[in-house]
Formats: sequence, structure tokens, C-alpha cells
Amino acid sequence: MKSLKNKFFIGLTAVAITAAGGVFAQNAGSGMGAMHGGEGMDHAKMHEKMKAGMEKHLAQLHAKLRLSEAQEPAWKTFIAASTPTSMPTPPDRKEMDKLTTPERMEKMLERGQEHQAKMQERLTALKSFYAVLTPEQQKIFDDSHRNMRHQFMQHKQPAEPAKASK
Repeated sequence: MKSLKNKFFIGLTAVAITAAGGVFAQNAGSGMGAMHGGEGMDHAKMHEKMKAGMEKHLAQLHAKLRLSEAQEPAWKTFIAASTPTSMPTPPDRKEMDKLTTPERMEKMLERGQEHQAKMQERLTALKSFYAVLTPEQQKIFDDSHRNMRHQFMQHKQPAEPAKASK
């Protein structure tokens, strides 16, 4: 009887492992690989979504700020510097794999420095624009830029679970 139980549990365990393996294999394409340029990632589509979100945000911000005619040139300069012309493309994995570790790190450092230079340009434009705003407009501007990245991608905070009525 004991032998039969052991065989049953071994068989049950084998079935469970096989079923679990199928689940992992099925979800392989939707993991972090897809998030970092693997299959299923469409950079152009993501860029268009971000661009549309940014345009919507900027239009709403412009309306909220109620800029004067004297402030409009600073707004246009700010927009020109703040709007990315294209989405950076991820490095080619095959090319990166050919490099040595120090060479790969140098490439990553170069990309980081390019990104930092673009951010510095945007910061300079931001400071110039911010300086022409009134204190009330600065508050509106500050409030509208909190968690801005999430607004562009239209991430929603999960709703709080409904509380059970007593």
C-alpha cells in the first residue's frame, strides 16, 4: 500500500512539474526580454504613444498657465528644447556581444554622456522659461510636472480595493 502511495505522489509530482513548465514556456515572451527590446517591443509605437501623451500634456499646461504675449517666445523655446526629436534606439545586442566588457562599458558610458548632455540642454531651457513665469504660474507648472513620466505613458494607479460593508 505504501509503495502504491509513493508511486502515486511521484506521478502527481511529475504531472505538476510538466504543467508548470508549460506555463513558464508560454509566458517567456512577455517577461523582461520584451520590456528591453526583445520580441513584442515596438519602439516606434511606444515613441508615438509618448509623443501623443506629451503633446496632450503640453497643450493642457499651456491652457492652465494662461501665458502673456511676452511669455510666449520663452514657451516656444522651452518646447523646442524639451521635445525629443526621436526615441533613442537600444544598442544592437549582436554588436555589443562582440565587444569586450571594458568596450561595452565605454559604449554605455558614451550613451549616458549623450543623454546627460541632452538633459542639460533641457534644464537650461526649463530654467529660462521658469524665470519668466509668475509665482502662480510656477506653482501650476510645478504641480503639472509631478510624476510627469507616468502621465505620458498613462499609467493609472491601481484602485483601492473596495471595503467590505459591515
